Amino acid sequence: MRFNEKELVSLSRQPSERAAELGMKGPKKGDVVKKRLVKLVVNFLFYFRTDEEEPIGALLLEQCRVERESSHVFSIAFLDEAEKRYMFECDSEEQCGEWIDSIIKASYEFMRKNLIFYRTEIHRLTGKDPLEQYGISDETRFQVSSGLQLMPKDTMSM
Repeated sequence: MRFNEKELVSLSRQPSERAAELGMKGPKKGDVVKKRLVKLVVNFLFYFRTDEEEPIGALLLEQCRVERESSHVFSIAFLDEAEKRYMFECDSEEQCGEWIDSIIKASYEFMRKNLIFYRTEIHRLTGKDPLEQYGISDETRFQVSSGLQLMPKDTMSM
């Protein structure tokens, strides 16, 4: 994947949805758990040495699986490399659950599915497509993948 390093560093300095010092272990054999400042910004998980301001890495939270490994530990694995897991140790079970929930909700695909769901519900209740006023209602990325099309309210079957 190509990326602009300066843009990523700039993004890492934006306000985060969640940030904490967590134990982190990389996906390579022999990696050990190290204390890292971990920041969730939009759909990127940045990680920093605790005494530095620039990130030492970033994970794009798309096409990945987040799993609870134990009460205080969760992992992130990418679908194309499922055997490689990033492990994160939290201070509590509650903190672990909050991180998992935030990471799941950070992905573009999660937000897209929610947009489609609420678009469909608003259309069902009002008979109007809420995206039409923005001129984007026909864009493929906002379409329901099952082939369902939004229909005027009076012709919609219940």
